[in-house]
Amino acid sequence: MTADHRAGGAVELIPIPGLPEFRAGMDVAAAILEAAELRDGDVVVITSKVFSKTEGRMVAAPADPDERDALRRRLVDEESVRVVARKNRTLITENAYGLVQAAAGVDGSNVAADELALLPLDPDASAATTRAAFAAAGVDVAVVITDTMGRAWRVGQTDVAIGSAGLAVAHSYEGRRDSHGNELIVTEIAVADEIAAAADLVKGKLDGIAAAIVRGLTPRDDGSRAADLVRPGADDLFRLGTDLAVAQGRREAVLTRRSVRAFADEPVDPAQLRAAMAEALTAPAPHHTHPVRFLWLRDRERRVALLDAMGKAWRADLRGDDKTPESIDKRVRRGQILYDAPEIVIPFLVPEGAHTYPDDRRNAAEHTMFTVATGAAVGLLLVALSAREIGSCWIGSTIFAPEVVRDQLGLAPHWEPLGAIAVGYLPQRPDDGSNIPPRAPADPTGLVVEL
Repeated sequence: MTADHRAGGAVELIPIPGLPEFRAGMDVAAAILEAAELRDGDVVVITSKVFSKTEGRMVAAPADPDERDALRRRLVDEESVRVVARKNRTLITENAYGLVQAAAGVDGSNVAADELALLPLDPDASAATTRAAFAAAGVDVAVVITDTMGRAWRVGQTDVAIGSAGLAVAHSYEGRRDSHGNELIVTEIAVADEIAAAADLVKGKLDGIAAAIVRGLTPRDDGSRAADLVRPGADDLFRLGTDLAVAQGRREAVLTRRSVRAFADEPVDPAQLRAAMAEALTAPAPHHTHPVRFLWLRDRERRVALLDAMGKAWRADLRGDDKTPESIDKRVRRGQILYDAPEIVIPFLVPEGAHTYPDDRRNAAEHTMFTVATGAAVGLLLVALSAREIGSCWIGSTIFAPEVVRDQLGLAPHWEPLGAIAVGYLPQRPDDGSNIPPRAPADPTGLVVEL
């Protein structure tokens, strides 16, 4: 390639007909040299199926369609290192070489009916060996090995480079300026993929033409390989297909929750908080009732008055416990988070619809049942907030001062406060790289009893 990724003039696409039916052990370079006249500076583009056949990557397949399909599924599993996406019969996988494509490249097209083709183990090595064989015959060419793939967000398939030798596989325009003077920031051209797609226009899938020449580019060799075009997983914004990403999100939702005790000054989106509370209210409840109330205390003055009154009651309790003034101050300061949080939500148990029994035992059990239902809603709210990248911290202080809470907020005696939830965004938002990974599940040893 020239320095600015342009051909010096016209680019020719020349098919190479007359190639033999390749089998294991055949010399690919020799067959192409016999069928075509190569020139220094050409790019020889060869379909990967040629190397599957010559490198012993063909697998005998049964004639029975069901057995053939079962073998294909097994081979896909063996060739894959992970599943990227699955939908109906379509399976997108990553293979050991890093290629992401349908069915790990296991293919039954353009092969005998009793065979299946696997991709070459190391396409870049295959390209380098073939280029060296051309050089030994006295011609200096680049080699690109291709396979057909679909693309995210686009309908249809195209050929891409899975192996390459003798040319720069990518060209970056970063730091250059366009004709309007605008600096190009992230433009990087996948040259090898462009060559692969162009050559496929004259190779075709049904014409038996397995190789082509791209002439007029004068490739520049920087030692790069097709493997360099594989985006590392850490940089891949689309590492999982939609269905698998959603499934993983569901599995990890609970483990993303953290008790956040310091918040950004940024106000919480009211619509997001309302939506989280609405989801939390889907928690199961006894007797088809709705025993949970979320009181969103938005009035700043009322919040401060409530917390001040609770702090006064807490201090009185602690003095009765013979605590020192220093100890009391330290404990009361723990409630500062409820002053500082952008929002607070107080969950209440309102046991309307609870059954009444003639004995204390069953009445107590009924109350416990309703309390558990309210706790479930609280837990769901914390998870729903976390799923929206909103931090929260549940604090039990209102449970110890129910009369103060009801008096300050003007609530009926049967409203039972079950703590308070401080709500706010994390000091750093996840979109700036501070996303917290899910925590590891707890060790259930001694905590989960199986009988």
